[in-house]
Amino acid sequence: MVNAYTVGQINKYIRDMFRQDYMLRHLYVKGEVSNCKYHTSGHIYFSLKDETGTISCVMFAGKRGGLAFSMKDGQQVTVLGTIDVYGRDGKYELYAEQILQEGSGLLYEKFLKTKADLAERGMFAPEYKKPIPPYCFRIGVVTAPTGAAVHDIQSISARRNPYVQLILCPVLVQGEGASKSIADGIRRAALQNVDVIIVGRGGGSIEDLWAFNEETVAQAIFESPVPVISAVGHETDTTIADYAADLRAPTPSAAAELAVFDYREFQDALSSYRQRYQNDMKHAVLAGREKTGRYERRLLSLSPESQLRMKQQYLDKLEDDFRRNMEDKVSSERRSAAERSDLLHRMILERIRTAEYRYGMITEKYSGISPLRRLKQGFVYTELDSGRALNSVRQVKKRDGLLIHVTDGTVSAEVTAVKEGRDDCKEE
Repeated sequence: MVNAYTVGQINKYIRDMFRQDYMLRHLYVKGEVSNCKYHTSGHIYFSLKDETGTISCVMFAGKRGGLAFSMKDGQQVTVLGTIDVYGRDGKYELYAEQILQEGSGLLYEKFLKTKADLAERGMFAPEYKKPIPPYCFRIGVVTAPTGAAVHDIQSISARRNPYVQLILCPVLVQGEGASKSIADGIRRAALQNVDVIIVGRGGGSIEDLWAFNEETVAQAIFESPVPVISAVGHETDTTIADYAADLRAPTPSAAAELAVFDYREFQDALSSYRQRYQNDMKHAVLAGREKTGRYERRLLSLSPESQLRMKQQYLDKLEDDFRRNMEDKVSSERRSAAERSDLLHRMILERIRTAEYRYGMITEKYSGISPLRRLKQGFVYTELDSGRALNSVRQVKKRDGLLIHVTDGTVSAEVTAVKEGRDDCKEE
């Protein structure tokens, strides 16, 4: 059986061979740019070619700091990078770390040296960066009086906020004396009572943009008491001024977008804040009224007058309860008394009837021995003057008065003689 290798094994073996070759790890390759493409990921894909051949190249987004100009097809460049194998396709590529435009190598080396020196001095340190005011009304513009940069800034400013004032400090942006002119323009703008300064120009080669790589300009930006926005060239152009500025904008138009606040958005936000403030105030007033009402009711309940009123109401209630209880008690007692009176009346009537019945029986019983009946039968009843009944001759003596009761009256008599026994009378 044949011992075969996989494609991946072969590609890996070749990649290891490339990586072991020191000559392919760090080398300069020069040629003409072709098939240049800026990918949305930030990577740059291109090819280098000469009369003898072509090599594929890629500069990853993380290495874009090594590119100081905008690449285009047909440019003569020198690329510093490493040769490596892309395992998936099995082809080798040049991974670019720096790209120098033909004829600008010395300038780029000077750029890197100046950048390193200023960084070491702390001129790019983030703690020295001044914040950009959110609402700028006076903006200083340090750029050439003619050209696309100032026109773009004016257009963006007029569209976003027509009430923002632009203070133009015209300067040279290219050629001899440009760096000094730019530094002086930054200092003049700072004296105009502006809120922020935009310094920049349109795109160009490294030679065209070199004034913004001078230490003089970086020093003026760093010393400016007013925040500075750099807007030099295109998005791919990077200068020393960008590192020294408080904020970097990729283009002059973008700088205007960052510096000029949108008046319509501001009005919308202000209306929203006003509505929110009114709602919050309304809720706060309602809550305050409710709270005040609670305190007022509590204060009223705790005031001496309220306490007296409550005590008076309590006393009135007690009085009403007492009166009602007394009335109920009297009514109850009256009912009880009436019931007892009725019972007593019935008992009395019952006793009267019983007494009458007994009286009738006694009367009937004793009617036979009644003195009146005896009197009617011819008997008399005699009593002394003292009212005592006469029942013995020994009770009287001669000339004593007597009362003799008969059926139809009384007879007064005087004792003329006293006789003991039934037939004899004895005179005393």
